[in-house]
Amino acid sequence: MKAVFDKISAQCSKNVTREYSTSFSLGIYFLNKKFHEPIYGIYGFVRLADEIVDSFHDYDKPLLMERLRCDTIQAIEDKISLNPIINQFQQAVHSYNIEWELIDTFLKSMEMDLMQKEHDDQSYKNYILGSAEVVGLMCLRVFAEGDDAIYNKLKPYAMSLGSAFQKVNFLRDIQADYTILGRTYFPGVNFEQFSHIEKSRIEGEIEAEFQHALLGIKILPSGSRGGVYLAYYYYKKLFLKIKQTPAEKVMNARIRIPNLNKFSLMFNSLVRNQINLL
Repeated sequence: MKAVFDKISAQCSKNVTREYSTSFSLGIYFLNKKFHEPIYGIYGFVRLADEIVDSFHDYDKPLLMERLRCDTIQAIEDKISLNPIINQFQQAVHSYNIEWELIDTFLKSMEMDLMQKEHDDQSYKNYILGSAEVVGLMCLRVFAEGDDAIYNKLKPYAMSLGSAFQKVNFLRDIQADYTILGRTYFPGVNFEQFSHIEKSRIEGEIEAEFQHALLGIKILPSGSRGGVYLAYYYYKKLFLKIKQTPAEKVMNARIRIPNLNKFSLMFNSLVRNQINLL
């Protein structure tokens, strides 16, 4: 029965999320249960693409990305895929009317990672849009449950949150991106002489996006607000830790929040959400 395969597909996406991201797994857990499977489906899909461009160094990455694109298109057309991760994703796409434009924009950003190692202002904006902002919009399609008025109202805030998350990831992963993968995402920044001034400028952008995103989180429907706020709260704490770290140390070490501290942050964010102290 296909229902059995769909159940397996959902479990695969859930396992991928739990394996790769403790913070997002916790955030999803505190969403309304009806949102769990589609959000796991979205995360599993975007993680699959991310792993192709970041990790599969011994394989033909352009070929794998082209296969992923073709398999995704076919799955959406057929409403099934033999790849469990893509199968779960296509279900979310159909259930919540996620536009192909969002998926295509995401895939284009992942494809950029295969050939573009440095960015100017425009390509940087395009990359952030595809790699992060549209992922936030895919999730917002789920949270809005077909209500276009809610979706359009919250759209700019979701984009700000995705952008803030991605830029925090860039700062956290500078060492791996620059020294291992040879990528520099921030335009005009010399990572051979990464300075406090350059770091502070980037942090100013992120701070403004976090402030804007929080306005939208406060007006999210109750079924999604707690989980999204938890992810926001975790990333804001990670950002503050990076902000307090000298530029030279950020270049040479991956700044992390230990798992034990993540659970403390989870408790604090849930209390703040329950007493409406966002």
